[in-house]
Amino acid sequence: MYQSFIGLEVHIHLLTKTKVFCGCKSAFGDEPNTNVCPVCLGYPGVLPSLNIESMRMGCTVAKALGCFIPEKTWFERKQYFYPDMTKNYQISQFASPLGQQGSVEIEGNANGKPFKKTIRIKECHLEEDAGKMIHTGAVSLLDYNRAGVSLLEIVTEPDMETGEEAEVFIQQLRRMVRYLGVCDGNMEEGSLRADANVSINLPGKGLGRKVEIKNLNSSRFVRLGLNYEIQRQGEVLDAGKIVVQETRLWNENRDQTEPMRKKENAHDYRYFPEPDLPIFTPDKAFLEQVDKALVELPVNRMKRFEAEYGLNPEQADLVCEEKEEADYFETAAAVAVSKGMDKKDAASRIANYLLGDIKHLLHKDGLSLSSLSNFKLKPEGLAALVVLISKGQVSTKNAKQTLEAAIAEGKDPETLIKEKGWGLITDPAEIAKVVKAVHASEAAVFEDVKAAIAAGNAKRRQTLTAFLVGKVLAATSGRADPKIAGQQIEALL
Repeated sequence: MYQSFIGLEVHIHLLTKTKVFCGCKSAFGDEPNTNVCPVCLGYPGVLPSLNIESMRMGCTVAKALGCFIPEKTWFERKQYFYPDMTKNYQISQFASPLGQQGSVEIEGNANGKPFKKTIRIKECHLEEDAGKMIHTGAVSLLDYNRAGVSLLEIVTEPDMETGEEAEVFIQQLRRMVRYLGVCDGNMEEGSLRADANVSINLPGKGLGRKVEIKNLNSSRFVRLGLNYEIQRQGEVLDAGKIVVQETRLWNENRDQTEPMRKKENAHDYRYFPEPDLPIFTPDKAFLEQVDKALVELPVNRMKRFEAEYGLNPEQADLVCEEKEEADYFETAAAVAVSKGMDKKDAASRIANYLLGDIKHLLHKDGLSLSSLSNFKLKPEGLAALVVLISKGQVSTKNAKQTLEAAIAEGKDPETLIKEKGWGLITDPAEIAKVVKAVHASEAAVFEDVKAAIAAGNAKRRQTLTAFLVGKVLAATSGRADPKIAGQQIEALL
């Protein structure tokens, strides 16, 4: 039985309009080599200039991860040759990263067992990304649009032990940076990707020989790759062999890691201070901007939603998946409460609509709950609808019709209900007319109910009575109050 040690290096593309050291546009999916200039292509004699928004976003993430921001931070040149980095060095941070010594708590389940642990954050440092290599047959193509894009690297201590823990960390970090508005978190586009370092050893013997798994572009691959590698290294040690310190890749088609190259050490990069960029000293105004950009983080918001609104953990997790969704939920709940609804009742109804009908209708249009800021049905409209339902002024069936129409037409639900006559009929006299007509047309059923009552067959009585109530609702297009209809049918029996 071995002890495993996992540390992650997570790279996130910051959502700056321009690159970190030049004025080129930072955008995914543009025509290759169109967002380039002499600076990001590394022409001789060019001078980089720091994008202050990159630094602000990076420090915001660092603060959210519990890191401290040093009084001074600077950039170094990290020397290495690779075709996607034309100047043969990368401007990065080594000796004084912008964020240092933080920590976060993660919670989840591994093999059916819940876990909760603190993950130490070693550092957050800002650097420029490299270009992209595209291999096609015997030819390799180079796209430098990505070269120079603002990249924040978050390095953890080796505090995780399983692939499941690492997966939860990645998922939690992705949600956090999306909440902060600093990264879109699209792992399939490479805007959030992870390298994982893993070693195993006998319990109490400390770290083993480290193996790095490079460029994992989904939290699922992080889990699968790490669990495979832990098992592989265990088999190597069981066979009396030594684990080779190397960099490996995850082969998603074969569900296994494969050798890529021998791992270089940090000192091989020959770091030295970047001579063309001055030391950055954050002033009071800058630090105030960083603090202002912080928001209530997803984990904290989930816990508050459970305590304040009575949502169960699964509901809270799903509602807090996207910041726009959580904001929408909270605004709608506040409006419903202001109209006299019980807070927890309003929250439950709104959460059910968000996670049910609204999510389904969005998916039909190829959208997600992160699109709610541009949603035609405003939170005030959804609140008005659940208030009407709670007061018994619209049936569940017609509420669904109203919801679909409100989304399609962009109209207020109350207005739609009045225009289309979808409000609930609560006038006993009006419902009595329909019950009388059903009594005449379904006389045989009424006799069957009486026979069920005489025989003491409660189940059949209930089934047939529900059938008769359904007939009343059908005759009124679902508008009759089913409670009143049921009472009148019972009276006739």
